[in-house]
Amino acid sequence: MEISPRKRLNFENTEIAFRNKSNADLNSAYYLYKVISSNFLVKVGPPVTNFFLTIGLPLKSIIKATIFKQFCGGETIAECENTIKQLALGKVGTILDYSVEGEEEEAVFDFTSEEIIRTINRAEGDSRIPITVFKITGIGRFALLQKLDAKEALTEAEFAEFAKVRQRCKKICQVAFDKNVPIMIDAEESWIQHTIDELALDMMRLFNREKLLVYNTYQMYRHDKLADMKADHLIARETGFILGVKMVRGAYMEKERKRAEEMDYPSPIQLDKKATDLDYNNSLVYCVENMEQLGFVSGTHNEESCKVLAQLLDDHQIPHNHPHVYFAQLLGMSDNLSFNLSDSAYNVAKYVPYGPVKAVLPYLFRRAQENTSIAGQTSRELNLIEKEKARRKH
Repeated sequence: MEISPRKRLNFENTEIAFRNKSNADLNSAYYLYKVISSNFLVKVGPPVTNFFLTIGLPLKSIIKATIFKQFCGGETIAECENTIKQLALGKVGTILDYSVEGEEEEAVFDFTSEEIIRTINRAEGDSRIPITVFKITGIGRFALLQKLDAKEALTEAEFAEFAKVRQRCKKICQVAFDKNVPIMIDAEESWIQHTIDELALDMMRLFNREKLLVYNTYQMYRHDKLADMKADHLIARETGFILGVKMVRGAYMEKERKRAEEMDYPSPIQLDKKATDLDYNNSLVYCVENMEQLGFVSGTHNEESCKVLAQLLDDHQIPHNHPHVYFAQLLGMSDNLSFNLSDSAYNVAKYVPYGPVKAVLPYLFRRAQENTSIAGQTSRELNLIEKEKARRKH
């Protein structure tokens, strides 16, 4: 594998970032981010929208044409085909993410499990879909996972219920193994995460002996997760499997802090953003220095972390397209990172959530809230769109 020639990364290059976006697409994204920049609308949006949908007002078509179109690929795998094609034009891969959540019934968990398997089947043999993903809460009851994390005694029925969760998880990973399609297990709230971590390690022990297949996710806004990742790497070395790591900053910070305060236990969250950034970038250093025994996906919208990883790969003379390292961002966000990285021959993929509009609403509202809570994210997106619109006029 040849070392890619050093090409200076420029995340301000909007021509590359928005190459596949029409003027209409740019205008649509611009007005959507203008709306998102209103904290008031983002806060009142979820309850008002759910109320209107409940009483039968025809909001679905409006949502589908606006916020859903920006952040989701479609309602079905088939509807995601155009997004897969558009991303591939910019040499960016697709991570199909069935984003239905908050369900409670066994029949729904069985259906979700089969839908995740359908994403694996769709990805088989298609280099445009290099990785797949799922959440354990998509295939098992949140309250059950919480009880396991709290080490509370399970009833006989609950033991049987968790055996089914494990069975679904194993079946998904087995299909991924058979089809040679890597799969990531997403991180969730801290009070169910230990159970998820144990399941992920069990799957790696089973399926990561010959190849990198299963990844666990480490949220670096938790002060214990860099240490956990290093401990898991030690287990992997001693047990003889390849560790799959996806590192993110995290998605549940406000909820985590609030719960810790209400229940009077030490918050698992870092003291400040600086500490999170430090652990995140240190995790990149650790992974690059141990790439013969692990593979990783750097899930980040942070420009500095992208530069750190790009520099680390060059410093260690690791090819930009080495199969053990990926950059990842969410669809509809940070195109300036995704497409400029792919233009410099790095492996890049976008999370492409899909599912019925109403079922995906919790995900969409989190994205809107995330854009207002990440310092400068919305204004950054708006500035880049404005810059590209001005460039096209000249």
